[in-house]
Amino acid sequence: MDVDRLLPTPEAADLIALTREIADKELSPRVNEHEAAETYPEGLFTTLGQAGLLGLAYPEEYGGGGQPYEVYLQVLEELAARWAAVAVATSVHTLACHPLYTFGTAEQKERWLPAMLEGRTIGGYSLSEPQAGSDAAALSCKAERQDDGSGYRITGTKAWITHGGKAAFYALFARTAPGSHGISCFLAPGDAEGLSFGAPERKMGLQAVPTTSAYWDGALLDADRLIGDEGQGLQIAFSALDSGRLGIAACATGLAQAALDAAVDYANERTTFGRRIVDHQGLGFLLADMAAAVDAARATYLDAARRRDLGRPFSRQASAAKLIATDTAMKVTTDAVQVLGGYGYTREFPVERYMREAKIMQIFEGTNQIQRLVISRGLSRQA
Repeated sequence: MDVDRLLPTPEAADLIALTREIADKELSPRVNEHEAAETYPEGLFTTLGQAGLLGLAYPEEYGGGGQPYEVYLQVLEELAARWAAVAVATSVHTLACHPLYTFGTAEQKERWLPAMLEGRTIGGYSLSEPQAGSDAAALSCKAERQDDGSGYRITGTKAWITHGGKAAFYALFARTAPGSHGISCFLAPGDAEGLSFGAPERKMGLQAVPTTSAYWDGALLDADRLIGDEGQGLQIAFSALDSGRLGIAACATGLAQAALDAAVDYANERTTFGRRIVDHQGLGFLLADMAAAVDAARATYLDAARRRDLGRPFSRQASAAKLIATDTAMKVTTDAVQVLGGYGYTREFPVERYMREAKIMQIFEGTNQIQRLVISRGLSRQA
């Protein structure tokens, strides 16, 4: 992958160069082994944290990288082109830091944020439940405030947690009162007494980073673990998801770029009827369509990111970017398998893995049907 990126500063160009170096050295040589064996890459996220790649979108005063979102997303894309599971987990970690940074008190941020942004602690995002995926207002996991003021007793089940059982903290959303305004946000430690995790889900792709359910059996969280006000949870969750959707759009674009690169390389090497298959117009046009789609996906997420960086509304554009980029990843990875023919269907080449990994990106961080709902509602409000 050698995308000619339009970056805003020389510092950003150096950061992309560093990311490519780390990704080629630490990710590319390990991805096939860990994805095939479904084993967690111990120590890898510590390496990314030490390189400053886990807090890029947050201010330097708290240990972050102080980078615009458009730069952070392009770093994420570079990671995804080598190892989608690692890039998705990095995006989720950034998402999990958002509630504390955006809604936490100064004391809370000073206490916890530096370790999170420097990658000394890795986070997960715990919103979904078995019966409440797209309908976040239907959460049933309870957070009962203790009469003695000691904190909140958490009881219930959470689902689909990336880095579940491995993360040091979770942005946890639980019910403190009835109704849609009765959900609150907590910064929960991963080693809380009374918290346990299920076996990792047996997934189609992204197998090196676990996705699990969490079981809260009366675990007590200190009162200062509440982020924002009671009842503010859905506002916090949705504000975080707008940015998280851009992270998934960048991951999907990186995955699509990797599939395109593999298809182009193969088409330039493989010959039929005495010609490289890339020189056959039917296949050449297919590759052209794939390249145009990847370029369009990248442009769409960068447009949304630049709106975010300027402080302008970007919710509708974030949903559009997530929708377009993940649909593009599904189409381009499928076409890459077609370009490679029978070889594309085997594990001898990575494109079959890319195709499996692309599917989930149309589902998490809000299904693409939900993105269409967000976009249509935005248009309705605009009218």
